[in-house]
Amino acid sequence: MLSINKNKWSWLFLTSLKGISQVILIENAFSGFIILIAITIASYSLGVITLLSSLIGTLIGKLGGAEGEKINQGLFGYNSVLTGMALFLFLQGGDRWFIALAGSAIVALLTAAMVHFFRQTGLPMLTFPFIVLTWLLLLTTYRLVAFKISPDLTPQSLSSWTLNIKGETDWLEGAVNGIGQIFFLDHTLSGILLFIAVFWAGWRLGVYAIIGNIAALLTSYSLGGEHSLIFMGLYGYNAILTILAVSIVFKGESRHVGITGIIAACLTVPITASIVTLLLPYGLPALTMPFVLCTWIFLGARKVLPNI
Repeated sequence: MLSINKNKWSWLFLTSLKGISQVILIENAFSGFIILIAITIASYSLGVITLLSSLIGTLIGKLGGAEGEKINQGLFGYNSVLTGMALFLFLQGGDRWFIALAGSAIVALLTAAMVHFFRQTGLPMLTFPFIVLTWLLLLTTYRLVAFKISPDLTPQSLSSWTLNIKGETDWLEGAVNGIGQIFFLDHTLSGILLFIAVFWAGWRLGVYAIIGNIAALLTSYSLGGEHSLIFMGLYGYNAILTILAVSIVFKGESRHVGITGIIAACLTVPITASIVTLLLPYGLPALTMPFVLCTWIFLGARKVLPNI
């Protein structure tokens, strides 16, 4: 009986680590462990939230009787991870721990519902459940006093908005921060560890992650983006996720996935700028919506144009 219980705990922990790695489209428990270390180095509290959120999502999938393969791949963990992290960071007050973990549980149910709906489209669900639930919960802060939004997320009027393209240009910092922002991190060592986690899962994944980040840096800089946002990695993280999805994870039979992935990564830059502007009056972050939209565009187009 003791060995059985140990096996169950071992399975839960390893699967939860895969849930963390699935945030960057990887199914690898050791990569998930490296990612967890990277997050914990930047913030101990955020590391705890990350692990607990993945455990919660995995447990709900298991107890709910979801398909075993999906659970074992960590597919019930990654949306819970991102939701728990986002709510913990973007809310304030002593009860944000509870709200973050409750959100990670709720998004697991939303994930299950969307698995059913997206099965009809043939497109991957990606991080859409996380985006929808996080936006909705952040918007409740304007109507329900129990939810207190961070002062960093303040609505701004588009009529008084001014674009500031000045600032320092630190290409090395931008190269590291892009991948860090996938997990809301602005920490150099954490960014390096995240690249190590990706390369551990596969050298092609690592190379494409670097290419996607470079594509975003060059595109955003050449289009006149704000330097502070560029080198904080806020244009890079969606590009990294997109190129991994389009060029490797969901590449299909196309022989041009490399070129297509780079184009998709570049396209995330204007899409990010558009979504950030659209959400400005509500004070909401863009999250991974540019990645989701751009990936859907290219994967959907492949169903009609299989050579792209």
